[in-house]
Amino acid sequence: MDLKLEVVVIPVGDVDRAKAFYQGLGFRLDADFTADDGLRVVQVTPPGSAASVIFGTRLTTAAPGSARGLHLVVFDVEKAREELIAHGADVTEVFHDAGGIFHHAGTEARVSGPHPTAQSYGSFAAFNDPDGNEWILQQVQQKLPGR
Repeated sequence: MDLKLEVVVIPVGDVDRAKAFYQGLGFRLDADFTADDGLRVVQVTPPGSAASVIFGTRLTTAAPGSARGLHLVVFDVEKAREELIAHGADVTEVFHDAGGIFHHAGTEARVSGPHPTAQSYGSFAAFNDPDGNEWILQQVQQKLPGR
C-alpha cells in the first residue's frame, strides 16, 4: 500500500500575511476558500513538490509559529538560499551538523558552511515564515538507495 504525504497543516496567526509570504516565495496558490462557519483554508505548494501546505482559520489548535523542522529538499542549497533571500525570506547561512549527516534541533551543533564532503543530506539552511514556523532547506543531489 502506498502512503503519500499530501498536505501539512501549519499554524499561522495572520492568514493573509502567510498567503502573501508563501506566494512571494514562489509557492503555487492551489486554494483559498471560506466555509459558512468561518473555516478558512489556504493551500499552497512549493515549486516542484508533490505535497502541499495548508493554513487558515479554525483549521488547527496549534499555536501560530509552532511548526518546526519542515524540510524542503533542494539540489543546490546555496542557490536555493539566494533565491529565497531575493524573494524576501531571511535565510540563515548554509550549515552542517558537527555530529553527522542530519542536524540537531534548533541551532545545537551547527557548523558554518556546507558539509565538508558535500555529501547529499548533509548541508542545510533555515528560515522562518512571518509567524515563526521553521523551514529547513536540505541539499540532496543524489538520493540514497531505496528513497
